[in-house]
Amino acid sequence: MKPYEYSIYIATTPESLWNALTSGESTRNYFFGMKVESDWEEGSKVAFIRKNGEVDVEGEVVIAKPYEKLTFTWDHPDVEREEPSVVTYKMKKLAEVVKLTVVHDNVVADDYCDEEDTFRGLNNGWPAILSNLKSYLETGNVLSPMNT
Repeated sequence: MKPYEYSIYIATTPESLWNALTSGESTRNYFFGMKVESDWEEGSKVAFIRKNGEVDVEGEVVIAKPYEKLTFTWDHPDVEREEPSVVTYKMKKLAEVVKLTVVHDNVVADDYCDEEDTFRGLNNGWPAILSNLKSYLETGNVLSPMNT
């Protein structure tokens, strides 16, 4: 299946964007309340942890090039697959903005959701998360439906 790809332009610096993507205190603000935990060294573990302390997604850092590219495996227990999917954040500075492209690879049909008005499925979740990240970095505020 073709990888899911989504790009967004954020009025921020590569350093601020990198920090927002890799800091658990930041991800809690824009990533549906999830805290990311990792030391971001290649080969290290990555975990997205719910507010109740349960691990939602876990994986391993594949590539970590600060301010440019971050790739990690993404293993969600609700979706059966032969191998973990892979998430890549690509960052490119363009004047006063940073273009952030998320590529979610090794996806299966169950990763998508045909329902509207939901954040389920990567096709609904990633745009919501990235919109919230943009608001968070540009204004310091988050979008109210996603801060739970």
